[in-house]
Amino acid sequence: MKSHGFEDLRVYRLAEKLADEVWDMAWKWGAFARNTVGGQLVRSADSVGANIAEGCGRGSYQDNRRFIRMARGSLYETRHWLRRAFRRQLLSESQIKSLKPLIDELGPKLNAYLKSIGPSSTNDK
Repeated sequence: MKSHGFEDLRVYRLAEKLADEVWDMAWKWGAFARNTVGGQLVRSADSVGANIAEGCGRGSYQDNRRFIRMARGSLYETRHWLRRAFRRQLLSESQIKSLKPLIDELGPKLNAYLKSIGPSSTNDK
């Protein structure tokens, strides 16, 4: 498959890594957990990278920034579902600790990428 630019972005590769690790963890759960919390968690984690890719495919800086803000929202939603999974004893402390560095790096990278897109705007906070 030919590269379209977004695949080369560090922020996108981090989002892919997070989504893949979340998938690997949730896939092992029982049917009820996988179909409830697991489905939400996987969708939100997948959405981070999907929004980065879609923003890159849009024709304007404004659209790209809007999709990066959605990616950031999806990252926060992923954090929420990880908390729920941990509280419901679906994820161990060591699994959470293995994901934490990715999440801690991805948030600031999304913010930096947002600031780097096109002309600066006061609405990109």
